[in-house]
Amino acid sequence: MNLRLMTAAGLALVIAGCTTTTGVARNAVEKRWLGQSAGPFFAEFGPPMSDVESGSDTVYSWKGGYKTRKVPAEYRKTADGKRGERISAARTEYLSCSVQLTVSPDYVIRSIRVIGDRKREGGPSWCEEFLGGAKAE
Repeated sequence: MNLRLMTAAGLALVIAGCTTTTGVARNAVEKRWLGQSAGPFFAEFGPPMSDVESGSDTVYSWKGGYKTRKVPAEYRKTADGKRGERISAARTEYLSCSVQLTVSPDYVIRSIRVIGDRKREGGPSWCEEFLGGAKAE
């Protein structure tokens, strides 16, 4: 009887291990979407560009979040607090985000990998801001 109980407990652990999401969230996008249904992702951000079967999973390629952002010029401050020499010119950034989602047969996101993104110093990347809900500082 004790052997049956141990076998059943072991089998339950194995089954539970198969149904959990893989990996640990490394960024705001993974933190928000790992283990979630792919339906709300595509409903909120639009349909994927393509999909490929990979064993029992489906890998979706998605691109979106198009935005134009104006970045003002930066200037040094003089000793008396006035605007001094220009450090960087004003510019326009054209932002977008590309990700690959690996989705299980039950339509749960098992992994989400950022493919194309715009990094920012001292703040979240564009994908983290757009898909992960991270706020710019």
